[in-house]
Amino acid sequence: MALIRNSKLRPRILIVGGGYLGFATAQRLQKSVAHGEATITVVDPHPYMTYLPFLPEVAGGSIEPRHALVPLRRHLRKCEIVSGKVTKITHAEKSVVVEPGIGEPFELDYDHIIIAAGSVPRTLPIPGLAEEGIGFKQIEEAVALRDRVLTRLDEAALIEDDAERRKALTFVFVGGGFAGIESLAELQDMASDAVRHYDTLTDADIRFVLVEALGRVMPEVGEAQARWVVESLRERGVDVYLETFLKSCENKHIVLSTGEEFDADTVVWNAGVKANPVLVDSDLPIDERGRLQVRADLQVEDDNGNVVEGAWGAGDVAAVPDLTGGGVGGYCVPNAQHAIRQAPVLVQNVLSALRGGDDFKQYSHKTIGSVAGLGVGKGVAQIGDFEARGLLAWIMHRGYHGYAMPTLERKVRLFGNWFVGALFGRDASQVVDLGDPRGAFVEAAHSKPAPKKDTKKEPAKS
Repeated sequence: MALIRNSKLRPRILIVGGGYLGFATAQRLQKSVAHGEATITVVDPHPYMTYLPFLPEVAGGSIEPRHALVPLRRHLRKCEIVSGKVTKITHAEKSVVVEPGIGEPFELDYDHIIIAAGSVPRTLPIPGLAEEGIGFKQIEEAVALRDRVLTRLDEAALIEDDAERRKALTFVFVGGGFAGIESLAELQDMASDAVRHYDTLTDADIRFVLVEALGRVMPEVGEAQARWVVESLRERGVDVYLETFLKSCENKHIVLSTGEEFDADTVVWNAGVKANPVLVDSDLPIDERGRLQVRADLQVEDDNGNVVEGAWGAGDVAAVPDLTGGGVGGYCVPNAQHAIRQAPVLVQNVLSALRGGDDFKQYSHKTIGSVAGLGVGKGVAQIGDFEARGLLAWIMHRGYHGYAMPTLERKVRLFGNWFVGALFGRDASQVVDLGDPRGAFVEAAHSKPAPKKDTKKEPAKS
């Protein structure tokens, strides 16, 4: 296993993860690091950053999928981009093992490491979930769900059997947090809009189901707002099950803890997240939930409260203390609002350590509030004691996340999507056979040639 690009001539700041936190940190570092002062290396399996709050609008056809992404190489031109997955971290030796998409794993050294690997879906051992479920953490999943819903409408329009049609048009969403509510609401809104173009289908043929284990949805907003969201979804025809668990979804047959059973072609899992398992094979300290142990200044600390020199972490993968006292369990909740604000603190403190200083800033941010889109023209927002619903909340949702979207180039593309959508409506076209792009070519290559016609002329009769 080779050690590539040894950086002993100048220090290397290694950022594990190119999501929002990793991207924002690298972007600020490349502006602040003097020429020749350090090498900034970003390692991520994807060559782009995904702005996760826009996945629901991608699924709903309001945003072009590529416009919810930020290409790393284009916007981190002063950084070294490594497309691969970190599979092992040995901080005692200050090296990591990177597994690229193609080729053999290799080692990469560093002087400072920033763990910004984010989170992954937290699943449960429910029969059939691994085989039938789909998550909502990747751009590919959002695109696949949009195409799936629209394709099922096309197929159901030709299905004569009532049971098969109901199965094809039943979509189950598990998890009533922000991601679960927004993804369901956007897709339901899109389906309701698309069904108008079918002569043989109506809104009554489509069934969206929300399953939530708690007695309420969206814990980030107040009780009144949460109740309004549930009432709004029910008015739109969504079946909302609170204090209910998914017991099984084997062979697309849904079994709920209430005892109700029905068939559903699509199961979307949004029931929480956990720290990225990149730390499993690592000598860095983690807590009982697999999160990196860090202090308020975002330095890693061991079980005895001692600083682990040269190691830093923030975002969903880290247990960042919430100094405001508002975080669940005393820690910052895993959301984009904290990631946006942790990046500048990371940059300031890492540069201070790199330059021999020890005056580190502590991260402290009181959550401003929450905004969510529930379909075109529909939303919910809570900023302190101020509450908004409907159109105003939807405008606030788009305004906040449009502002938070990194880079001017991406903002222009994004607002361009919204402007075109305001003029012509959402883009509800699907791309069929996306998972099998060679299918049509293979079928053509294996098809039998047409039989040759007999072109011989019969002799003229005398």
